[in-house]
Amino acid sequence: MYSISIKTEFNAAHKLRAYHGKCESLHGHNWMVELGVESTTLNKTGMVMDFSVLKKALNEFLEYVDHKYLNELKYFKKVNPTSENIAKYIYDGMKGFCLKHKIDIKRVTVWETPSSGATYMES
Repeated sequence: MYSISIKTEFNAAHKLRAYHGKCESLHGHNWMVELGVESTTLNKTGMVMDFSVLKKALNEFLEYVDHKYLNELKYFKKVNPTSENIAKYIYDGMKGFCLKHKIDIKRVTVWETPSSGATYMES
């Protein structure tokens, strides 16, 4: 099994519902996103996929959340915009791209600070 990962970032604001503490107030983050994919085979160049192709696809998807107030987006009106739920949102959003390119999406980690992140992966 071969595995690659890329990192990129987006900026957005949110506030947590049903939470008591600083994060219940409107605030923003410079979110870092790490996407990991796998494949049992390599392409003719000897890669799972070109890093730039994967990063471009992730950045295009993140345009939906970049510089937005996450609580106002349709998905997050029903789902609390926690780091865990943002990671799942991105994971689900990248599934189609990965299927199209015959690679397996393994995990998405969303870092709201350099030392605090949440990962979503399916077992």
